[in-house]
Amino acid sequence: MAPVHKVAVIQWHIKNLDPEYNHARAISYITAAAADGATLAVLPEYHLCGWAPESPLFASLAAQYQTYLDSYCALAKKLHINIVPGTIIEAHKPQSTTTSSIDSGNDILYNTAYFISSTGQILGQYRKKNIWHPERPHLTSSGTDPHEVIQTDLGKVGMLICWDLAFPEAFRELIAKGAEIVIIPTYWGRLDASPAGLKLNPESERLFLDSTLTSRCFENTCAIIFANAAGPSDTFLGMSRVVLPFIGPVRTMGSEEGYAVAELDMSVLDVAEDNYKVRQDIKSEGWYYTYRHETQNTDRNQNPDRRPVDR
Repeated sequence: MAPVHKVAVIQWHIKNLDPEYNHARAISYITAAAADGATLAVLPEYHLCGWAPESPLFASLAAQYQTYLDSYCALAKKLHINIVPGTIIEAHKPQSTTTSSIDSGNDILYNTAYFISSTGQILGQYRKKNIWHPERPHLTSSGTDPHEVIQTDLGKVGMLICWDLAFPEAFRELIAKGAEIVIIPTYWGRLDASPAGLKLNPESERLFLDSTLTSRCFENTCAIIFANAAGPSDTFLGMSRVVLPFIGPVRTMGSEEGYAVAELDMSVLDVAEDNYKVRQDIKSEGWYYTYRHETQNTDRNQNPDRRPVDR
């Protein structure tokens, strides 16, 4: 019989450049979710420092990422809960093999999501690949590194970050490798739409998330756990949720601060695959498409100014 997991999505109004405040909020919500029986807690993108890349503090705080990562590992072990601590901006020294590196002083900045097990071990990580265009002057993409699947006690997990949601290729690469659950920490706001887009529909970004999160579940026979930042509704969307095929959102939040615990019934994925046979088709001999990234890209190396359209 397929298991049912209790998972928590967490959202709050993240304070820019205040990791101590944000970290304390995260610990409080994770602890409460664990007390409510959650076996996994997922935080939003940029949950430690928010988004303030023009400040000199942004890069200097990114150099302290290991302290917070270690803290989450200890908390996961203490509470016996799996944690995806949203994303953490990390400062690293540039290497000659780095793809599409953007200098930030002497360091480059990666936007990284980690999966921490309930024993406190880091089982895997993912660096954001599809970088939203206002982020590109500040962050470095994982480029042609392949999407990887992580074996966890909840099943096979893939991780994406925010604007990756817009690229079905990212999902299909994960599904082709067996991912059952896709976790997406996000910092997605109402004003991510341009003035022209907002004129056409002031709620266009809400429509984007509502429709795309559900369609990705159907077309990939997978579950999605989506954690977004919250705050004033004229700017922030919240909308953190757990989504399944057939059902759509199992549990969804508004723009309020807090957390929501949802039951993730893995048997729904079996029903979806029996019905749509997406994974069966992908594995069939002579399948029309491939889902992988080359570790070397000759065209990119010859023309380093070319970039994928990346959030």
